[in-house]
Amino acid sequence: MYGPGAVPEETAAEETAAEEMVPEEMVPEDTVPEDTVPEETAADPTSSASSVVSRAIRCGARIEDGVLVTILAVMLLLALAQILLRNVFSVGLLWGDGMLRVLVLWVGLLGALAATRDDRQITVDVLSRLLPGRARAGVRVLVDLFTAAVSGLVAWHAGRLVLNAYQYGDIAFAGVPSWICQLVLPLAFGLIAIRYLLYSIRHLGQALGRGGEL
Repeated sequence: MYGPGAVPEETAAEETAAEEMVPEEMVPEDTVPEDTVPEETAADPTSSASSVVSRAIRCGARIEDGVLVTILAVMLLLALAQILLRNVFSVGLLWGDGMLRVLVLWVGLLGALAATRDDRQITVDVLSRLLPGRARAGVRVLVDLFTAAVSGLVAWHAGRLVLNAYQYGDIAFAGVPSWICQLVLPLAFGLIAIRYLLYSIRHLGQALGRGGEL
């Protein structure tokens, strides 16, 4: 006989056995001992550098798009104004043609800069397609450094050209100095050189197996 609220010994034994048979995966996660939780690994310096490079490239792309769209819009509006003035009123802006030529130069060079933004510019490569991922990234490091060196050299000589135009006081159109119009030459090639230096850092991280996906 059992008193009120008493649990038979057989029932208590069955409940204890059932609790022991509960699989480990059914135990709530909050019951896992703290000492079994793996500690966070230290941040990889190469991976952090690759992340900073990616953010810098995205920021530069936004600025680049804004400048390129603005110049292209001004060029189209000016060309349309010239056509209307000449065909309707038989007059035109004396400085219009000179400014259009300068804007075409700026759009062309800024467009070349934009073509390098996604690292998908036209390339002629045969060997790199046959190489495995890390080896291909290593070859890209050399290509990026070579491209940066050539672009930097062009930017240097373009800067000398701008300096000479500034010293001689050449005028492009409507009293605008030529050196201002030529600033796009060292600017564009200098930015291309910087961009390929950033690409070389990213590809170096990929060659070491620490960067993003190939």
